[in-house]
Amino acid sequence: MPPSAVPSASAGMQPTYTIGELAREFDLTTRAIRFYEDCGLLAPQRSGPSGRNRVYTARDRTRLKLTLRGKRLGLSLAEVKELVDMYESPRDTMPQLKKFLVVLAAHREQLEQQLADLQITLEEVRAHEKEARRLLAEGERRR
Repeated sequence: MPPSAVPSASAGMQPTYTIGELAREFDLTTRAIRFYEDCGLLAPQRSGPSGRNRVYTARDRTRLKLTLRGKRLGLSLAEVKELVDMYESPRDTMPQLKKFLVVLAAHREQLEQQLADLQITLEEVRAHEKEARRLLAEGERRR
């Protein structure tokens, strides 16, 4: 379903999205999107009776896309929010890029440590497999 359009202050029509449209586009549940709202990552407008309907703008869609990208990189939602909030001040992207590099370096170090730990664990599993095979072969020879 294509996005709807609402007039924007800067002439023309600005695309808007329902929670269902964003959920389908990004393969998320509506509950996940509402959770991101609760975390302050999204701030949809409200419409309809008692403001029950959420209306997401292109800005919200971009923030959701950046949130999901940050999650794929292993960032916490607090880190994602900090970076996404910085993204919205396009005058000077240097602080955002510096912060992004610091966060990425920390996550790379964490992933490298996890990889090293996994390699050690794999070696232990291989050693146990080798010993179990040896014991099985020894037991079969005794039969």
